Amino acid sequence: MTPLLKLNKICKSFGAVRALSDIDFELHESEVLALAGDNGAGKSTLIKIISGAQPADSGQIFFEGGEVTVRKPEDARQLGIETVYQDLALFDDSNVAENIFAGREVVRNILGAKFLKAEEMHSRSKALLKSLNIHIQSTQFTVKGMSGGQRQSVAIARAVAFGRKVVILDEPTAALGVPEQEKVLSLIKDLRSRGFSIILISHNLHHIFEVCDRIHVLRQGQTAGVRKKAETDPDDIVKLITGGNLVAH
Repeated sequence: MTPLLKLNKICKSFGAVRALSDIDFELHESEVLALAGDNGAGKSTLIKIISGAQPADSGQIFFEGGEVTVRKPEDARQLGIETVYQDLALFDDSNVAENIFAGREVVRNILGAKFLKAEEMHSRSKALLKSLNIHIQSTQFTVKGMSGGQRQSVAIARAVAFGRKVVILDEPTAALGVPEQEKVLSLIKDLRSRGFSIILISHNLHHIFEVCDRIHVLRQGQTAGVRKKAETDPDDIVKLITGGNLVAH
C-alpha cells in the first residue's frame, strides 16, 4: 500500500552538526504514528521539515504517491498538513473562533473594504468543536483563562479545521493533568477514526502505546528502529531510544 507521506534519505545539518542522516519515514492513511527519541534525537527537526518550517538539505518527500516540494509552511498546508507545536501559538486575548480562524479569517468585501464575518466564524467554530466532542461553553471566550487541556483542544481544532489529511502533534499531553491528558488522547483516537493521519511526538510511552499504531524511534539523528505496536513493548522501545539498536526494522 502506498504511504500517504513518505520521506526518502532526508538529511539536515546545522553547521558542523548533523541533525538528521538518511531518514526514511512513512505515514499511512488513518494511522497514528509515534515519533519517539530522547532530546536531541532529531524529532523536532524532522517535523519542521515535514511542516515546511525548515527545508531539508537533501532527500525526497512524497505525498499520495507523488514527489512534492515542501520548503515553507504554505507548501505543507496546501497538501493538507497542519502542525500543533508544543507552545500552541494561540492568541491569548482573542476568542476561540478568532484563534481557530487566525490567518484565515472569513471576510466579506464591501466597496473594496474587508470586514470580518464574525457570526459565520463563530457558527463554524461551534460546529467544529461539537463534531470533535470538545466541550467549550462559548466560542466568544478568550483563551487566556482556559485550562491547558482546553487550549490544547482549541489548537487541535484549528489544525483539523484546515488540515485535511495530516495533523502533527508535538507533545500534546505535556504539562496537563491526568483527566485532560485522557481527553486529548481520546481526541487523537477520534481523529484517526475520521480518517486523519497523525504524527505524535511524545516522551510518554504509556500514551504512545495507548493511541499509536506504529512507533518510529530516532537516536542521534538516525532511525534506531520502526515497530508496529502489536509487535513490540515499552522495554524494546526504551532500548531503541537509548542505543540498543541503530538498525532500522
